[in-house]
Amino acid sequence: MSIIKEIKKRRTLAIISHPDAGKTTLTEKFLLFGGAIQVAGAVKSNKIKKTAASDFMEIERQRGISVATSVMTFEHNNTIINLLDTPGHKDFAEDTYRTLTAVDSVIMVIDCVKGVEEQTERLMEVCRMRNTPVTVFINKMDREGRDPIDLLDELEEKLIIKVCPLTWPINKGATFRGVYNIYKKNLDLFKANKTKIEDDIVSISDLNDPEIANYLYGDEEKLREDIDLITGVYDKFNREEYLEGMLAPVFFGSAINNFGVKELLDTVTEIGPAPVGRETDTRKVESTEEKFSGFVFKIHANLDPKHRNRLAFLRICSGKFERNKFFYHVRLDKEFRFANPATFMAQAKSTIDEAYPGDVVGLYDTGNFKIGDTLTEGEKMVFRGIPSFSPEIFKELVNQDPMKSKQLDKGIRQLTDEGVAQLFLQHQGTKKIVGTVGDLQFDVIQYRLLQEYGANAMFRPLSFSKACWLTADDPKILEDFARYKGQNIAFDKDDNMVYFAESEWMLNRTMEDNKKIQFHFTSEFKTEKNQ
Repeated sequence: MSIIKEIKKRRTLAIISHPDAGKTTLTEKFLLFGGAIQVAGAVKSNKIKKTAASDFMEIERQRGISVATSVMTFEHNNTIINLLDTPGHKDFAEDTYRTLTAVDSVIMVIDCVKGVEEQTERLMEVCRMRNTPVTVFINKMDREGRDPIDLLDELEEKLIIKVCPLTWPINKGATFRGVYNIYKKNLDLFKANKTKIEDDIVSISDLNDPEIANYLYGDEEKLREDIDLITGVYDKFNREEYLEGMLAPVFFGSAINNFGVKELLDTVTEIGPAPVGRETDTRKVESTEEKFSGFVFKIHANLDPKHRNRLAFLRICSGKFERNKFFYHVRLDKEFRFANPATFMAQAKSTIDEAYPGDVVGLYDTGNFKIGDTLTEGEKMVFRGIPSFSPEIFKELVNQDPMKSKQLDKGIRQLTDEGVAQLFLQHQGTKKIVGTVGDLQFDVIQYRLLQEYGANAMFRPLSFSKACWLTADDPKILEDFARYKGQNIAFDKDDNMVYFAESEWMLNRTMEDNKKIQFHFTSEFKTEKNQ
């Protein structure tokens, strides 16, 4: 089959949301409707021992939150869907931001009770940076939430995007009965079931069908009025506007009860973008090109704790990836081949022989990969837009067991390679400083160091509030600065000099006093430096 045919049958998307909006539950229901799993787990239920299929780290099971991006591949309506379930918690936003560089569209989940929240707005800003197409799923309609019209108004106002409802709820709260599919002009009602898919109890294609009264118990007239109002107020769905990131189709439902999920999944596979091209430092790579290229957007150590394996997640951008074929690692200027490339269903992996643009492949790694690395068939280029951000919270990592120093050193290096935090070294590496964008990350790192590496450590708070990378045309200027500001200077894992500031005022003053030094707030300068 040609590469173009393979591209057309693929959709690569992320599910994003504020915490507790129901993102992981929606992910599982996608897998249920796609036939990838038979029973859904309940993330927070103590009665159901199965946990969410996409939450595989032990700490995620304990806390009922996602702290790492999970990758799942399944098939639905003759379409291969690469689904990335991201952390919702703001402390892990950087992992989510990087994941958004690897997808072609997103589904944003909104809680109908809480509406648009702060993290939702931040995620929308990241989507807008790349004009990523956004589909909105308003969840938890089985609860007494906000009025649907008010929610649509809030979406337009806070997310600054035009919306177009493609389904409409039949009531809400205790009397919520399902959704009418405006896009397909039909009504499919399912029995509420939290763990599996029941057969639909009714499928009606005409709202004027008298049989509808047997299922809506008098609510059919209000539904007809609502649909007349909605179709009169909102323009018809325009796919081009959606693909350009200017229009967000909106779906309503209750993921926990399966209402509205099939309508969303069916439509996303139909209207969603096939894999698109990506910018590099030299040119734009189109997905339809014959030669292979791809980039690493995530690294995960100990995906399977029994085997201590390290996986690099590679998004394929063009051409065909083949097992055991040599590919060029641009940063290391070396060729590698991969004997056991994997595709995923959360923690379950299957070895694959080939993969195409849009696919996400797991590569077993012994330390050769970093986030942002590019693989090609020989061309020297680097995919853009996969930076690390300047951390905001800093703590010193203190070893509690000197006999486990090697395990601690290996553990913190591997965990920070994943991108959840950044490691800085002082005093020839004897003092380790970890920087993050949120406090919860320190809990996760401490837990994983002990559970996965046997290293008992604690974190000691530091008074720094900002870090930035330093470069200068004259190396002596940096040497003099480092000597003068010794306690505020460290080096990252790539031996780049970093300056720590105690406050925004101190940072601004230092920048003003050192005009010949460049202060960088994301790691993208490294790409420019190496060109």
